[in-house]
Amino acid sequence: MRLLAVMAATTMVYAGCAHTQRPEPRVHVISENAEGIGTGSGTGGAGDDICQNELEKCMKSCWEKKQWPYPHSKEQAGWYYKRCTADCNREFTACEEEHEEAARQREKKLEFSRMDEALAWLREHKTEVALGTIVVVGGVAFFITTGGSGALLLAPLAL
Repeated sequence: MRLLAVMAATTMVYAGCAHTQRPEPRVHVISENAEGIGTGSGTGGAGDDICQNELEKCMKSCWEKKQWPYPHSKEQAGWYYKRCTADCNREFTACEEEHEEAARQREKKLEFSRMDEALAWLREHKTEVALGTIVVVGGVAFFITTGGSGALLLAPLAL
């Protein structure tokens, strides 16, 4: 009988240690419209457009250089085009890696202990997240989506 009482007391202590309640798995409204979602991170999430634009500018700048190494001219500069391509591709790769690392850091931030914290952060940083982003709130997984009326929603991953 004493063993049963000790086991019951131990179970109650462990069960009572849940300091935060798990959020209810229901849909939460982030904002009334999804305008501007994901615009701060590029449409691909890794800064594809930004890096591509930088690559094009680099190639144009390199190729239109006025100072050609002696004795070469623009007409005989196949080697120079290859050099521009190699240099600019190195910059493009560095840009892509930088944006991917920034995206990974943002993903790490999307864990919250309370729903009100999650919703406040998402409202403020709407441009930094993309549709389909997973957000964990109190151990429950949600994802960012849009509703039929165009509202930006935080929906449970599994109902």
